This record gives sequence, structure tokens and C-alpha cells, in this order.
Amino acid sequence: MPNKILDTMWDDSPIDITQEANFIWSIANKLRGSYMPDKYGDVIIPMTIIRRFECALEKTKAKVVSEYNKNPSLPPKALCRKSGYQFYCTSNYTLAELCNDSDNIAENFKSYINGFSSNVQSILNELELTKHIDKMNKDGCLYTVVKAFSELDVSIEKFDSIRMGYIFENLIGRFFQNVDAGQYYTGRDIIKLLVEILMAEGCDDIFADGKVITVCDQACGTGGMLSTAYNYIKHYNPTADVRLFGQELMGVSYAVGLAEMLIKGQNAENFMHIDTFKTDCFSDIRMRFVIENPPFGTPWSGEHVKEGQEKAVRDEYERGEIGRWGHGLPSGGDSQMIFLQSAVDKLDEKNGRAAIIENGSPLFNGDTGSGESQIRRWLLESDLIEAIIALPTDLFYNTGIQTYVWIISKNKRAERRGKIQLINAETFYHKLRKAVGNKKNEIAPEDRKSVTHLYADFVENEYCKIFKNEKFLYREYAVYQPLQRSYAITEERIEQMLMKGALNSIYDEGKVAELENMGVAITDKDKKTLEKFSDNKPLYDAILAKLRANISDKVFFFSCTFPRIPCHYFGCR
Repeated sequence: MPNKILDTMWDDSPIDITQEANFIWSIANKLRGSYMPDKYGDVIIPMTIIRRFECALEKTKAKVVSEYNKNPSLPPKALCRKSGYQFYCTSNYTLAELCNDSDNIAENFKSYINGFSSNVQSILNELELTKHIDKMNKDGCLYTVVKAFSELDVSIEKFDSIRMGYIFENLIGRFFQNVDAGQYYTGRDIIKLLVEILMAEGCDDIFADGKVITVCDQACGTGGMLSTAYNYIKHYNPTADVRLFGQELMGVSYAVGLAEMLIKGQNAENFMHIDTFKTDCFSDIRMRFVIENPPFGTPWSGEHVKEGQEKAVRDEYERGEIGRWGHGLPSGGDSQMIFLQSAVDKLDEKNGRAAIIENGSPLFNGDTGSGESQIRRWLLESDLIEAIIALPTDLFYNTGIQTYVWIISKNKRAERRGKIQLINAETFYHKLRKAVGNKKNEIAPEDRKSVTHLYADFVENEYCKIFKNEKFLYREYAVYQPLQRSYAITEERIEQMLMKGALNSIYDEGKVAELENMGVAITDKDKKTLEKFSDNKPLYDAILAKLRANISDKVFFFSCTFPRIPCHYFGCR
């Protein structure tokens, strides 16, 4: 299908921030003895934010301070105009200047914070920076930390919002090393795919001069999806007035995201620290685009939810179709379909389009008549689903599970009406040279282009199937998943086999070491186990030797059916 941007390449320069993130995190060494390692982020993240603001204001700081000293009653808007941003600082201090008076550094630092505009102060208050100033001062490490950050260059010229977003998310990832699947991270390779598919059709209007374009993410984290959509639209239409709207519950993510929104010149009132279950901060605004990755497996009811959440969800449901999710409530253990309904509710009635990442639950959970089933039925009868795209596994930093992109549209083109497109994009990826957490694969530019063409071309082939909505209505399919395997003998697969304990029943090196270390405390039963492992060791070594002697690049596959999207309503494996 002809499209103004479909065959052009967006800027895909590789973004590697490992060195910068490592340097910033290395400053945490100065906190040893004062903070436990799992608390380093309490200092590192707010200090990085304040240095980011300082670098942004560096060129206009003197002018703002001068104007403020002449007239301290100047309104905030006037000071913002002088600074060139939606924030400012009227203090004479900088982090470097604070180091010139080490005896009074704590009080001067607090004075410096108070010189920032209220929106910046709210971010730093959210992160409790003043509390950490007192603690570091008491423990004798405040000066060295401030000195180190004063020498850090995180200027906008060196780090645009996308690059800085990677750094912040890297730091947050280290801060929260045991995060739930997908809670904070969505790689930019994934986001770029979502944005390009979202805008591959039905978007001619976004290229008009001065066009106001609204983009919303109701689980926005640090704002990565919003920033990527913003950069994409501005790349193709520099005159566009792109307005970003986000809601985020977690304080650290919200603070980081708001900092970047302010630097982008966005309205701080459009980036809210709020529980989306309880409040829609933008109920009177219809969005041109919604793009989001709601948390997987997050409950909305039960004993583990936050106070007031379940009541808020049920009250909204009772409003029926005029509410945000009046078409059905999913089981209490997973809120993805609540976010899905809320996204539809946000869309502009004429042109609204959404791209939403989900795991498999919204596709196949719930029998006929369940809340999930009723939501799917409503989506089908309303002809809202354009496409569902199966993504590769091992794309996310914190989980390797299968995920899917739902493309929702209020402006389906004529050929798509009454139909759903299923795309199997599981093989469109490239291996990372080095895994980052659970992320072993990435969607390279050529992969993204191929998948986007599959979507926009809307033609059936080995990767794409198109069905009428009626094929999925009022039927419950038995789901059968044929065994799907590939076989190969490689060093990597041998290591994976060992890590998974495939040979542990023959010989378990870890168990042997554990039993040997028991000494005289070992029981008769454990002695027999140890003897068995000792007898089996030659066999274990022989198996490994035989496997390594036959290592090759040859791979043997079992064929499988298509499409591979498991659910009651959207086909079966």
C-alpha cells in the first residue's frame, strides 16, 4: 500500500550507553559504608536528574538569575521564557560551586534545590533528595558524591532524550534488579516497531503543517514509548505540535519520565503520578495515538492489590459502556484487558489508533461467557482489531516469554473492515552479540521493515493470515499445541542442557560438592547418593565427550502449523 513513510528508514544508529551508565553507577562506590548496595539508586538516580537539569540550563542560567535578582516577583512563565524550558533555577549555586564551600555543602545544596521551579522541586521531593543530603553529609560522603556528579556531562547536545532514556532505564534496572516481567523496560527496538506499524497507514493527517497530535501511554514508566513516538513524528513532520500524555504509578519512574518531558518542553500537567486503575487524568481528551505496554500479570483484585484499587475498578465497571472498561472484567489476577479497554476508551472516535503489547493471557484466558470472553466479543463486534502480531521471544530485559502486539483502530481502511490480520513475526529478529538480562534477541531495522510491510501489504502468505471477524465469534476452539522442536549439537546448546540439569540424574557436580562438604555429618542415604554419582562420572564424561565430538552447525526442525497464536478466539497452534 502506498505510504509516505513506509519505505523510508528512520534513524537506526546503534545506541550503546554501557560506558556512560557504568561510569555513573561507579560513583556509587563513594556510598560504600553509608548505603547498602541495593539502596545506591536512592542517591544515583536523583543526582543524575539534578545534573541533567543543570546541564540543560547551563547556557541560560546566568540570564535567569540576573532577571530574578532584579525582580524576585517575576512570574514563573516569564522565568521559563528566559530559561528556554518549562523549568528554571534562580539559585547562584551549581554542583561545582557547592564544592567550593565543603563545610556548608549540605545547607547550600538544599538552598540550591529550593531555587528550582516548583515542577523540578516536586520531582526531587518525590525522590527524597534532601533526606539523602542529610544522610550523606552525616556519613561524610556528600562532598565526594557532589564533586563526582559536577564533572559529569549529560548535556542535551551529548545525550538526546532517547539516549538519556536508555541511561536512566539502565540505572533503574540496576536499582531494581528483581523487577517483574516487563515492569520497567521496553526496548527501543520493540517501541520503534510499534510506532512504525501504528503509523504505516491511516495517518496522512499527521503530516499537515502545525498539526496537533496527541499521544498517550497509561502505564508510561520513564516515558520511553512517548519519547520514541515524539521523535518519530517530529522526524517526518518538524512542524507538528506533538502533545504527550502519560500516567505512571511508580515514583522513581515517574520522576525520571517527568524530568525528560520537561526538557522536551512538554506540559508537566500532562505527565501524572497516578494510579490508572483509580483515575483517568485526561478524561476530556481524545487521543490520536495510544501506545503502551501494560504490566503483565498484575492483579486488580485480591489481598495483594493497593488500597482502593479493586473498589475503583468495580465502580468504573458498574458505569457500563460509558465507563472505561464496562464491557467485562477479566479474572482478578491479570489487569491487561482492563488497560486494553481503557486504551480504546481514550482513542479519538474518528482517527484513533493504538498499539498495545500483551502476553498470551488476553488471547486465550477465560472460557465462553467469562469476562475475558465478553471483552473479546465486544472488540470483534465493534470491529476494533486490525492485527495481532506474534513477536519473537527473548526480547525483553526481564522476561523471555512470548508477547503479542494488538493493533486497535477506529479508522480501518475499507479492505480491513470486518477482518483481523494475524502475523507470525517470531522469526524476524537478530541475535544480540551479548545478552542483556533476558534480552537475547533484538528487532533490527531490516526486521522491523519486513514486519511493517507484512502488516501494510495486507496480503496472505506464509507469515500472514487474514480472517473474517465472524470466524472467531461465538465459538470455543479446543487448543492443541503440536510438539515443536529443533535439534542441533552446539556448544551453546550443550551448556543450556547442563544448566537445565538434563544430566543431573546421572551426575550432579553441584550436589557432589555439597555432599562432600558435609564431612562427618553426611547420612547413609547421602553416602549412597554420592557413591552413585561417583560410579556414574565416567558415563557422564563419555556423554559430554561424545556430544562435543559431534558439534556442528546442522539443525534439524520439526514442522509446525500456522498461525502460532494460541487462544479460544484467534486461531490455534
